[in-house]
Amino acid sequence: MSDAAQPTVAEVRAAAEAVKAAIDRHLAAVEGRSGENDPAVFAAYEALAAAADAYDEILYDAYDEVTPFEVPGDESAAAYLGPDEPEAISVLIRRDYLIADPERLRSQATRLDSTLAAPVARGASRPAGGTLNAAIGVVFGEYEPDEIASRCEEFGLEEGDSTLWVAAAEPSEPGEWLPEPFDEADPQLLICRFDVSEVYDDELEVLDPEH
Repeated sequence: MSDAAQPTVAEVRAAAEAVKAAIDRHLAAVEGRSGENDPAVFAAYEALAAAADAYDEILYDAYDEVTPFEVPGDESAAAYLGPDEPEAISVLIRRDYLIADPERLRSQATRLDSTLAAPVARGASRPAGGTLNAAIGVVFGEYEPDEIASRCEEFGLEEGDSTLWVAAAEPSEPGEWLPEPFDEADPQLLICRFDVSEVYDDELEVLDPEH
């Protein structure tokens, strides 16, 4: 790299100041967060990651030095190729649950639909309280997914990993994509995502000296 193309001392210091400011904003967001999925914390994290990456790059260009910071990420993630101003967005949500207590799930379903409690004929394979699949259908048909997520233990479920994708989309006609709703989940149209997993909690516990 020629001297003319190298960053100036002022530019390097400005990048360093940007990291300091991003750290302050991230800490303030964490201290004031409204819940574990607070979008303000996510936005501050992304801003801090971007500032740290920019500082690392400009420091290397100017002085051939690097920082000890490494921001975890999905190296295989596709670059965003969608429009800067999309006409529509799709919100894709996946939540996994372990059926920790099948009888509790059946009990909740029977309370909602008494037909699931019909007596079982001798020798029949259906368990008392209806089949588990029928109970799942009743519970998820009655409650909104967000309510089930917040009350999953009441339904005999144990929360697993979850993710929410917000992707750019083309406006569609009512019912147009319903036959194949997930065929167009294109990572290259992903605007942002929010992940929840015990993996992150375990990492925090290791890093936190108070635990």
